[in-house]
Amino acid sequence: MEITVQWIRTSWTKRSRGGPAATLRNAAPAGFALPRAGTASAHVIRMREDDGFVPRESHEDRRTVAVRLRESDGRLGVLPRVEPLYGLPPRPRRPPTVRLAPGQWVRWQLNYRFSSMAGVRDWSYWLDTFNIAYGPVDAEVFLSTPTVLVDERGPVR
Repeated sequence: MEITVQWIRTSWTKRSRGGPAATLRNAAPAGFALPRAGTASAHVIRMREDDGFVPRESHEDRRTVAVRLRESDGRLGVLPRVEPLYGLPPRPRRPPTVRLAPGQWVRWQLNYRFSSMAGVRDWSYWLDTFNIAYGPVDAEVFLSTPTVLVDERGPVR
């Protein structure tokens, strides 16, 4: 069965925690139309504060994306890996694996925060959004409402 993976990483510093920069960051989409690509590749989008959150698209081998995908009994198990663990803000324990039936898709969001070892740089933050579909999909699938939404974002102070 086809598996479609889209991974969006948005990264910023304290400069984008408020005001116009935060407005721009918060306006960044959580899903993009899919380009033509092989099913073994993932559609990867990076949006960075330094670039004004302009989306930069690429393709990577699907196995390099930090998400565990397992097919079993006609369903797809989806569970993002937490990488790196020290960047997680406080949150309740992680939700279980989502099991998708053919024709379903999940949007799973995780955020991270980091400080420099010596405290010489600003805090930095990531938001990872994983859009995963099971079965054939059209190019606009991730622009619609997901079958399952997992919001694992924690407070970033």
